[in-house]
Amino acid sequence: MAHKPVLNQVNMVVTDMSATVAFYRRLGLTIPETDPDWASHHRTAEMPGDIDLDFDSAEFARAWDKGWASGPRMGVLGFSVSSREAVNDIYRDLTEAGYTGEQQPYDTFWGTRYAVIQDPDGNPVGIMSPVDPARRSLPTPP
Repeated sequence: MAHKPVLNQVNMVVTDMSATVAFYRRLGLTIPETDPDWASHHRTAEMPGDIDLDFDSAEFARAWDKGWASGPRMGVLGFSVSSREAVNDIYRDLTEAGYTGEQQPYDTFWGTRYAVIQDPDGNPVGIMSPVDPARRSLPTPP
């Protein structure tokens, strides 16, 4: 293939921008204030490297994607954290704040600590620690 795509942007269409911004800020992302006319339609989280994480209203999504329609949700938006303890702490903080836990923290077969929380629109948000090779195991096939 002559042109290999490189992931550099994730646009999430959300139903409640304020709730979404509050969730991702509580998760630890920096989401700057923006022009008040756009505050309920488009926000961008500051991310490392060349990744662009945007949150858009359905109205705005229809402006840049004429075929956009509500439907099946994405997979999991994954975030890495510095430690196994951080996974537990973040999961506890968010669930105690009222967000829905989809997968409690557990030790994965690939050697991480992992949990999944739902954002205000029900999108799954994964929280994962660094891999500890000593904790790897062979998974059982589904």
